[in-house]
Amino acid sequence: MVSPNRKKHNTIKGVLLIAIFMMALFPFIFISETEVLISDHKIENRTATKPTRVVEQPLHDVQLPNFITIKDIPTRKQQFFDFLKPAIDDENKRLAKRRSKVVKIAEDLAADKPLSRKQRNFLTKQAQKYKLKNTSSTEIIIKQLLLRIDQIPRELVLVQAANESAWGSSRFARIGLNFFGMWCFKKGCGLVPKGRDSGLNHEVAAFDSLEQMVNHYFHNINTNAAYDLFRTIRGQLRDNDVELLPNVLATGLLPYSERGIDYIVEINTMLRHNHKYIKA
Repeated sequence: MVSPNRKKHNTIKGVLLIAIFMMALFPFIFISETEVLISDHKIENRTATKPTRVVEQPLHDVQLPNFITIKDIPTRKQQFFDFLKPAIDDENKRLAKRRSKVVKIAEDLAADKPLSRKQRNFLTKQAQKYKLKNTSSTEIIIKQLLLRIDQIPRELVLVQAANESAWGSSRFARIGLNFFGMWCFKKGCGLVPKGRDSGLNHEVAAFDSLEQMVNHYFHNINTNAAYDLFRTIRGQLRDNDVELLPNVLATGLLPYSERGIDYIVEINTMLRHNHKYIKA
């Protein structure tokens, strides 16, 4: 019989081996401090051949710092991270509180305690919010909710925001308050990418507040089928009482960018380079 500690060690080892294997698919690429300041995969930056003279007005009322005018790189980084930290921390706190309710229901169910009407209504509401089939058993719904209602490390969220928004200087960040390059598909829901291919109808979503933007990002990661691997890795770390490590979880974001493994390498490089600013 395998001891619980041995089983836990093997599970953790398996998760880490998956992450290491994915990172080893291609030769490791070291990116300089200057290079990671610029998001070189933005569609409009790749395809635009001439600067536009049309001045777009922001679609929000948020007072954004003019990050691009901050010439001192460490100062720019610190101000960028400090600007986004409160909204990210607040969202993680909300998720932790919501998750604790699901954990309590799971404990009651395991102890053969009858669930109250309030608890059942809560489960129904959360199942709808997190896009679960209501035909599943209560046990399955709880299991799936515990995979979806959970935090995302602040470090990982901040680095993705920096990467996707070119440190807050992209058109989508400035005009649409979208620091994560998130798409929407209803006409007028956001900004039309300047390099959008003919026949496509997506837009880059626009938001009214930082809280709305951050909430949308978290909900996307926690519900979209593309990030099943991310949620599985996070669930395994939780099951084994292991810290949610940003560099390990980053491997689950492979579908986030068409750049694939190069994107994951870049995110992990940025995590290393910017640790001191994120923790400050």
